[in-house]
This record gives sequence, structure tokens and C-alpha cells, in this order.
Amino acid sequence: MRNADLVARDLKSVWHPCTQMKDHETLPLIPIKRGEGVWLEDFEGNRYIDAVSSWWVNLFGHANPRINSAIQEQIGQLEHVILAGFSHEPVVNLSERLIEVTPEGLNKCFYADNGSSAIEAALKMSYHYWKNHGKPGKKNFVNLSNSYHGETLGALALGDVALYKDTYQPLLMEVLTAPSPDAYNKEPGETDEEYALRQFEAMDKLLAEKHDEICAVVVEPLIQCAGGMRMHHPVYHTKLREACDRYGVHLIADEIAVGFGRTGTLFACEQSGITPDFMCLSKGLTAGYLPLSVVLTTDNVYNAFYDDYETMRAFLHSHSYTGNPIGCAVALATLDIFRDENVIENNRQLSRCMAESVAHLADHPNVGDIRQHGMTMAIEMVKDKASKTPFPWQERRGIRVYKHSLTRQALLRPLGNVLYFMPPYVITEEQIRHLAQVATEGIEIAVKD
Repeated sequence: MRNADLVARDLKSVWHPCTQMKDHETLPLIPIKRGEGVWLEDFEGNRYIDAVSSWWVNLFGHANPRINSAIQEQIGQLEHVILAGFSHEPVVNLSERLIEVTPEGLNKCFYADNGSSAIEAALKMSYHYWKNHGKPGKKNFVNLSNSYHGETLGALALGDVALYKDTYQPLLMEVLTAPSPDAYNKEPGETDEEYALRQFEAMDKLLAEKHDEICAVVVEPLIQCAGGMRMHHPVYHTKLREACDRYGVHLIADEIAVGFGRTGTLFACEQSGITPDFMCLSKGLTAGYLPLSVVLTTDNVYNAFYDDYETMRAFLHSHSYTGNPIGCAVALATLDIFRDENVIENNRQLSRCMAESVAHLADHPNVGDIRQHGMTMAIEMVKDKASKTPFPWQERRGIRVYKHSLTRQALLRPLGNVLYFMPPYVITEEQIRHLAQVATEGIEIAVKD
């Protein structure tokens, strides 16, 4: 089959996500036949380094033999069973393993299908917790400016990226928004930590004034991914944990994108030394293979729902594929790789290589910022470096880099004018340097008038 054959069929029948379909009149649609390691290959043998981990999900490469084997073994035993009134070994094993590796005190696992579903479950759990404790007036949530938590209506309401949210605003619940600790906005001479502490003052004031009506604060620790890979200092979440305890408000950590090693530690919350009341995980949970998510929470939260059925305190929330055995088997294989292959330590060298490979761009007149947490790095293109004036979004400069990358064996899908590397952990230093070269070439092309 030729690429063009499948593309023609695709455009007649498939509506692609996060896409203005008219773009594909001029922007190439790339049909992928197979993947191996960091490589994706189309029907004509063209290859592309998957620098964005296929939307931040792939950890250990495409067609990973160890994960493939786990799927094959599980399929031969049990593909799915209802998790209400029934259980199975993979979900028990996975729950025990997650409790072992996540911050201390997260002792219960509630499963869903995807990241947005996990956020929805956490929101409902928090509200229902306070209702069970006789505080139904606690029904508001706090987010951070420029945040993103998913596309279902509850999760979308918790976001603050206008591109995704504005159209649907009439359908969404109202939330309270505190200013982000995003270090991109710090003053000259101010450190990331100083800026985070300064920004926290507004959050503390909000909680002090309105904690009686607030269920929870929802945050993406360290990186606001869909908000342009904007990053901040972990001290913000240390202070936030203290404030939530002080004012009697839950803390929900959305580690859907940043968990499983993306920030340099297994979980981003580790760098703040905190345990949230709820931790939402997905994406890397199954290393890019299958949809699965989980909300981890505390015994304190769990016990608020534990009662006789007649009290109607139970959490009556479900998804058809909750705790799917095949997904759980994949997640267990993923955790096995972390355990057996020294992944976090090996990633430190890859992270250093990533930083070194783009260091030359720091003085580029159209690079406003280079930022990095572990295995996630972003390069922000700007019209004017001194003022950080952005290029008009309508010019879509980032797409120029994307188009160039496809001609150079790379998939670099931008977020507006932000280029980023979030590759699978099996990438080599040579491949990282190639991506840096492609990005450098692409920036030169993109900033020309």
C-alpha cells in the first residue's frame, strides 16, 4: 500500500483529534504502518523519531518485547471481567505495586479508562467526601491559570487554556483560579523558587478567604504540559500542601502527563516532598499501549465512604473497562522495567545530553526560553527576545518546524510556538543530538518573514 492510498481512505472516514481537518488539504497526513523503539515507519519506508512519545504516552519504545510478552500472556488467561463484585490477580498486583512506589499514604486505587476520567472521578470523590462529612457547601474547585486537565466537561472546567475551553464555557461549572507559578513570567534577576513563593501568596489568600466553599485544589506538578510546557519550582507544591492541610482543603495532583519519570523522578510530587489527597495517573501507566487510569487516594478519604449501603455513602461511579486485566498486565510490565533497568538513573544522562544539545540556542534572537524538568524540555520561539513578545498565533510558526521535521526523520509536533522533546526513554544520545539539529534548522526556517 502507498501512503497516498491510505490517506485518501482516511480523509473520507476519520475525524482526527485536535485538528482543523481543512489543514490536511496542505499539511501532510502521515499513515504509520509499524513502530519499533523510538521509530515510526510509514507505508513507503520513511521513518520518524517519535520525539513526543505519541502524545506523551510511550515510555519504553514501540513494540517493546517485554510489554508485548506481558500482553500475550494475559490474553491467554483473561481479557476482561466486571470489577464490581469480582476481582482478578493483575488489578490486585498492580494496586499493591502502585501503593509501593507512589508517595507514602496513598493506599487505595480506583481505576478508570483515561486521564480525563481519572480527573472526573477525583473531583466527584472530593465533593462526595465533604458531603459525607456534613459539608455539602464545599463544592468549588481551585485551578491554576494556564492549566489543563482533560477534555470531558468536568476536567475541561478545571483547565484554563482558552483554545480548548472558551467554546464550551456555557457548559462548564465555574471554578476559582489562582495565578500560576510559571517561571517564564518571573522578573529579571528573580529565581524560579522566589517567583513560585511570590505567586503562592495569591493562592494562600484565596484559600484563607474561601476554604469553607472549596473542595480541592487541582494542580499539574512542575509542568503545565498542554499550556505550552511551562514549568515551575517544586517549592510551590510544598507550600500548597501545607496550606491545604491548614485550611481543610483537598489537594489533587494531576500526574497524568508528568508521572512515570517525565520530570526526573518517578513522580513529580517527590520533588516537593508531598503526598496529595488524590493522585491521578494515566498515559505512561501503560507505557503507551492501552487506555488505563487510576486515582490513588488515602485511607482517610476511603473511610469516608465505608458504611452500610442504606446510608448511600458509597462511591457509585464506574466505567465498563475499569481495571481491565490486559491494561493492568501492561502496567505491571512497565513497573517491572522501571525496577529492573535503572531507568531513572539512566535518564539523568539522557537529560544532560538533551540540555547540552540545545544549549547553543540560548542566545538565539528568536528563542525566548529553554526550560527543562528531567526528560521534558521545551524551546519557546518569540518575535522579540528582550520583551518575550510572542509571534502572532495566527502565523503558526511552530507548524513550519513540524513540516521541516518530517523531512528530517523526526516527529516534532509543537504546542503553538513551543517546540518540545518528550521522547521515549529508549532514545539514544545520538538521536537526541539529531533532534536538536532538526529543531535548530526548523527554528531558522520558522522565524523568517
